[in-house]
Amino acid sequence: MFAAATMLLASCGGGGGRPSFGDNEFPVVTVGAQSTTMQTTYPAVIKGVQDVEIHPKVQGFITQVNVKEGQTVGAGQVLFVLDNVTYQAQVRQAQASVNTAEAACNTAKLSFENSQKLHENGVIGDFELQSATNQYEQAKASLSLAQASLASAKEMLSYCFVKSPAAGVVGSLPYKVGTLVSANNTLTTVSNISSMEVYFSMTEKDVLEMGKNAGGLSGAIKDMPAVQLKLADGTLYGLEGTVTKMSGVIDAATGSVQMIAVFQNPEKLLKSGGSGTIVIPHSNNDAIIIPQSCVSEVQDKLFVYLLGKDNKVKYTEIKVDPQNDGNNFIVTEGLKMGDKFVTNGITKLTDGMEIVPITPERYQQKIQEQNKAMSAGDIVGAMKK
Repeated sequence: MFAAATMLLASCGGGGGRPSFGDNEFPVVTVGAQSTTMQTTYPAVIKGVQDVEIHPKVQGFITQVNVKEGQTVGAGQVLFVLDNVTYQAQVRQAQASVNTAEAACNTAKLSFENSQKLHENGVIGDFELQSATNQYEQAKASLSLAQASLASAKEMLSYCFVKSPAAGVVGSLPYKVGTLVSANNTLTTVSNISSMEVYFSMTEKDVLEMGKNAGGLSGAIKDMPAVQLKLADGTLYGLEGTVTKMSGVIDAATGSVQMIAVFQNPEKLLKSGGSGTIVIPHSNNDAIIIPQSCVSEVQDKLFVYLLGKDNKVKYTEIKVDPQNDGNNFIVTEGLKMGDKFVTNGITKLTDGMEIVPITPERYQQKIQEQNKAMSAGDIVGAMKK
């Protein structure tokens, strides 16, 4: 076993178990175009396509709560009932006034018709006929006024039965039976969540670039790819969404433009008022992608070592897309097709240093050989002990 270890050391060049690895040998690759899909994310707020706040139109005590939180309701369904005894009394009073006015109107009508006949027969003059006509018109006006009062009383009574103006899902119910409420109180919210609108904001710069590339903002919206929604728990929502709207006003405080993406919600998983993150993919077929491990950062600037024709390296600044996957950078400035850069060992390099370029495969092979030799050296050292 000792003999075998000794032979292994000899084959690796000796020297304490380290292989012959030139200090100026570094792996170099040539820049080429690659296809990639990057993602841009934006904080988002989820809302139903129709969120309706329910307010009472009259003041009163809640006597009935007919729904539960999360219940699906239809348009016109009674959600709450307010104390309506006073309003019922007003309806009865108004109805009695209508009955009285109708009787008076009928009496005035009979008098008017009788005066017409008497006038035709010359029994009474024009003054008496005109007086009967005026009394009849006054009676009809009084009847109309009473009927309007009755309609108003019935409408006020109907306000005590708070109905849903739209179909949807009931939100929270902060007020219980016995609570005095008025028009200032929001009894609940009814949300149509068959599909959801997800609101997010893009920078003015991004929006302008989109418009330039698509020949206008309307075209930019049509050209936007399907987007995804990352939920609050970090999982992706199962259905993709479509960006459908863009605000026509730039928020002066933030310099951003509000966008709206629509997601179908057949399983009612998305809830109005929830939060998430919009994920927009971006495809690039001519991207320059380099590993982050070959990039050094100095004072918020990024640098790589480019290889010149004389095999000397040049410390070169690059700029990258802020969006990355944590392993690679997409270079936007500083590199072009055909450039050669060092991929490993950059901490040993200095600007203008002459190196021997080798392939990354050969570099890895030498590393493996070195590790094996070091392991063999450890075995020999242990056996000597």
